[in-house]
Amino acid sequence: MIFDTHTHLNAENFAGREQEEIEKAAEYGVTKLNIVGFDLPTIKQSLALSERFAGTLYSTIGWHPTEAGDYSDEIEDLITSHLTDKHVIALGEIGLDYHWMTAPKDVQKRVFRRQIQLSKDYELPFVVHTRDAMADTYEIIKSEGVGPRGGIMHSFSGTLAEAEQFVALGMMISFSGVVTFKKALDLQEAAAKLPLDKILVETDAPYLAPVPYRGKENTPAYTKFVVEKIAELRNLTADEVSQATYDNAMAIFRINDDK
Repeated sequence: MIFDTHTHLNAENFAGREQEEIEKAAEYGVTKLNIVGFDLPTIKQSLALSERFAGTLYSTIGWHPTEAGDYSDEIEDLITSHLTDKHVIALGEIGLDYHWMTAPKDVQKRVFRRQIQLSKDYELPFVVHTRDAMADTYEIIKSEGVGPRGGIMHSFSGTLAEAEQFVALGMMISFSGVVTFKKALDLQEAAAKLPLDKILVETDAPYLAPVPYRGKENTPAYTKFVVEKIAELRNLTADEVSQATYDNAMAIFRINDDK
């Protein structure tokens, strides 16, 4: 069993073929998917999909840093009105993005801090997006503190030392298809040496397709290749890595057979 802990089956790419992608994922051993909504359309679709495919699909909802300039009381009210929904398992993806810079740094930081607080208020783990902003992301999480439900560094792209710093704060490290890229040596070291109980796997589909599909549309089924690469790096079997990361996901999301 494999848990794709961060995917965008709610993206336009998959419109009308969600069932097909879920079935394909199951054929590859991917039995649970976390559908991340990060703006109004994707939040709405994430919630609809997790309701439609209850027990297989789950929702994470929040406000992406590239949308931080539009964050408002109304947006917050909408998000919080669903944070107690049965199929909502985390708040995110939230964080900082200094690559696109669609909102000033101070605005992104304020919105990030606010949503970390919301995750504590609603007793949910939070899911972090960081791009070209690793140091500021670390400092904000450190200063705000990680709640008892923890947090996830989504599609982590840093070094082993950076990963260890986030783990020390109470964060899990999630690896996407980037870990399969030939030149991702620092990331591969992190995947090889972090404690197995601190890692998760994801696709971030339709983005970041792993080898051997790099450059093509990603799909939840391809979480299998992330698992296989991590197994290779750790000298473990794919079954060992899939089971460990599945158990880790079930624990941080507090999913049981009744949810």
